[in-house]
Amino acid sequence: MAGKVKEVAIEEADRLKHLTSDAARSGAYLYPIRGIAYFLSHKSLWKPLTSKLAPTMTLGVGITTFMFVFTYIPQAAVMAFTSGPLAAISAALLVLSESSTLFTLLSKTFLIDDALIDTFDAVLLSKNTTDLVSEGRQIKAGGDPMAKLGKLVKKPFAKFTPTAIIRYLMYLPLNFIPVVGTVMFVLLQGKRTGPVAHSRYFQLKRWNKEQQEKHVEQYRGAYTGFGVSAVLLELVPLASIFFAFTNTAGAALWAADIEKQHITKEGTAPRLRGQARKAE
Repeated sequence: MAGKVKEVAIEEADRLKHLTSDAARSGAYLYPIRGIAYFLSHKSLWKPLTSKLAPTMTLGVGITTFMFVFTYIPQAAVMAFTSGPLAAISAALLVLSESSTLFTLLSKTFLIDDALIDTFDAVLLSKNTTDLVSEGRQIKAGGDPMAKLGKLVKKPFAKFTPTAIIRYLMYLPLNFIPVVGTVMFVLLQGKRTGPVAHSRYFQLKRWNKEQQEKHVEQYRGAYTGFGVSAVLLELVPLASIFFAFTNTAGAALWAADIEKQHITKEGTAPRLRGQARKAE
């Protein structure tokens, strides 16, 4: 039995190694960074964020404070047996991750869902993919992309499901393994988060579940790379509200590049690394 467990562990580690290598080669992990630059340089995109800033910041502060007051010390005590002198840091990262998950669950479900959709569509419009956006909403005359957004036809962003929460709880014990466990936890979370970032794009393309799965599997490394960057940026709840919008902008930029067929076999645009250095 122990030998079988070891064999499975080795196979999983090898698979994650190849996945990480593919993610690094794809360069898709740069899109969340591009999203930050693009969002900051296009003030018309700020409106959805500023309109939701007060309630989401209040929610983030409340959740983070609650988690540190009631869960940090017990978890630090447990991790003292597994992480030794790194227990305090590991426990803090774990609490931040838990707080971020709760914050993301509540904010995206009740507060910023529509605002993220508006941001995604506005970025697509700014990249001259009007025909694509028109598949999911009405387009109005306007001076800037945000002003052109009309009535939504459908709301594609899937809210958190029990399956997602169960999977998160299954991965959570990995954090009790010093350093390596935390890295694996972020990697596995990123593997799930990457495709979710393009749920709006998949709907605008009118792809069914089979088409979506085929596309994601073809570019699994690229989506994992994007997801890991996005997860890391959203790790701190008080900042994650901002990064939720910039990650959405980055996902839309990637979708626009895909539409323009400026992607390589790894699933990202040529000369992406050079483009990422420029604020558009």
